[in-house]
Amino acid sequence: MHERFVLISGCSGGGKSTLLGELHMRGHQIVEEPGRRIVKHELDTGGRALPWEDALAFTRLAIATALADRDAANASSGWVFFDRGLIDAALALQRLTEEPVLAALNAQHPYYRRVFLAPPWQEIYVMDSERRHAFEAGIDEYERLERELPKLGYEVVILPKATASARADFVLTTLGA
Repeated sequence: MHERFVLISGCSGGGKSTLLGELHMRGHQIVEEPGRRIVKHELDTGGRALPWEDALAFTRLAIATALADRDAANASSGWVFFDRGLIDAALALQRLTEEPVLAALNAQHPYYRRVFLAPPWQEIYVMDSERRHAFEAGIDEYERLERELPKLGYEVVILPKATASARADFVLTTLGA
């Protein structure tokens, strides 16, 4: 397991990005969600690698982006917090194609042994131009991650439904930071 790369994943719209913003304000390096960056770029440029247009192209681009993010983060010291990442993208590709990519990519590019999952939280869920799927799709995504992460050797830690500050305290305390 990579000793500094911490994955924060879970339900879409569950407050992950807000938590990462709080961790960044506290001086930690963060890596923004690949999918959000891809969607924004594709919408800005008229591209088609969007999850609602070409899910396969979107997922393959998310894997490439997550790998590039990890390479860039190697130069940093201290904890690096990833908003989603390679596991999320590989799981999505495996679900779409049934290619057994998840275990292989994780074996080559692991994260820290504890993965934090944001649970479904309907009260804060918002659809927007970059998140067009219903809350129920986020729940399905969360359940897949919760089921698959332990199979990859990760300890799943569920984030409390709390303020970003309280969540950041929880994450840092859990990591012993």
